Amino acid sequence: MILFLAGTSDARALAIHLQSLGHSLIATVVTDSAAESLKANDIAYQVGRLTADDMEELIRKHEMTCVVDASHPYAEEASKTAMKAAKACGVPYIRYERPKEKFVSPLITEVESYEDAAKLAQTHKGTVMLTTGSKTLEVFADYLLRDEIRLICRMLPNIGNMEKCDKLGIKQKDIIAIQGPFSESLNKSLCEQYDVTLMITKESGKVGSVDEKITAALELEIPVILIKRPKLQYDNFCTSFEKVTRLLGGLILEKSKHEL
Repeated sequence: MILFLAGTSDARALAIHLQSLGHSLIATVVTDSAAESLKANDIAYQVGRLTADDMEELIRKHEMTCVVDASHPYAEEASKTAMKAAKACGVPYIRYERPKEKFVSPLITEVESYEDAAKLAQTHKGTVMLTTGSKTLEVFADYLLRDEIRLICRMLPNIGNMEKCDKLGIKQKDIIAIQGPFSESLNKSLCEQYDVTLMITKESGKVGSVDEKITAALELEIPVILIKRPKLQYDNFCTSFEKVTRLLGGLILEKSKHEL
């Protein structure tokens, strides 16, 4: 049995792939909507954020033999929690992360954190499109809700996000509530519609549609602030389904040898 952190659409595809190969797993997701594809494929799951103690209890209860962490590239705390739980229970940990996309342009400025991005954008005058979601919205609201900046926030269309925007003082006319993925043409249209002069995004990878966002911005000659992925030291780091499968096979074989 595998404890599987399914934080992205490609992660959920990986869970389905592993199940098709005969691996039993329990997947964890943060929202009900994220569980839909798992449910449709009869994969056991539970919804909600887990502490390290929660994970340890789950691993021991189901006698799990491995933790596969396929949480979002920016879900730093989830990965730390999974590594801690795996170590405490003495089971292997595998990290799956979608590959990075490489962009080279003088219009792109890379930064290390959300706060670095907000501080840099604070010097801008014009319309800033924020495409980093709602989780760190407070950071950008603190720095960018000012007279010389119009902050356009693109995020998932759920009640929690709208309530958060209202609490932070973000106006309805400055919210793009929509669920991706987005084509390059739609990204361009949104930038043109809102007269965007600066984009802030994350290095989420191709599946996260970061390439369409950045390509659209560059074609319109819009500067981009790109927030780099968190720097964590992972054991058994993978960027392909094939490598995860090979590692799992090796770990299972190794475990069988020890049990003989």
